Amino acid sequence: MFVKRRDFIARSGAGLCLAGLGELAAAQDFVEGKHYRVLAQRLPPAVPPGKIEVIEFFWYGCPHCNAFEPVLSPWVKKLPADVVFRRVHVGFRPAFKPQQQLAATLEGLGLFEQLQAKVFTAIHAQNVKLDRPEQIIEFVASQGVDKAKFTEMYTSFGVQTKVRQGEQLANAYKVDGVPAIGIHGRFYTSPSLAGGEDRPESEGHVAVLALVDQLLQRIRKGG
Repeated sequence: MFVKRRDFIARSGAGLCLAGLGELAAAQDFVEGKHYRVLAQRLPPAVPPGKIEVIEFFWYGCPHCNAFEPVLSPWVKKLPADVVFRRVHVGFRPAFKPQQQLAATLEGLGLFEQLQAKVFTAIHAQNVKLDRPEQIIEFVASQGVDKAKFTEMYTSFGVQTKVRQGEQLANAYKVDGVPAIGIHGRFYTSPSLAGGEDRPESEGHVAVLALVDQLLQRIRKGG
């Protein structure tokens, strides 16, 4: 139910609505070491005091990240005010760099909500090639974004720095496949871990978000 860092095996999957997420969170007993990992060394979250950081690690070319997006996006929109959600594109191999820069630029311009689903759709449903910087720049411009403004940030030192920081963060969380979720520098999980390898991918999507909700409550209570 996710693409592993080692082999990038692609298996198809479908999204699922969030109906019953609260009930699942209450009913399922998630087990440390099985459904999620506690980081051996806590990482400093990049959020102000009183806020909780949640990070999705993803890859635009991953079919499982594409299937997860329609479930994840409405969940993100309903997050409480004390949760800061971020997306970090992994850099498992050098060929990912142009898309890492794309993600970092969308974050910098505040365009994730507007374009994230469109990028996935272009790649996975429309067979649009977005592997090279010039392809990415032309695609984003076709979506009504100012081409010069996007290009300036896409090629900037700031975006290069953000890409390196994202790689360091993924390494610190020991991300071994995508999609995956890091919670406040303390916990790591994924649809595959939370749902189990033997369950349908759509169930893993719902399970992981229910688990994250549980971990958020645990953090709020000081646990």
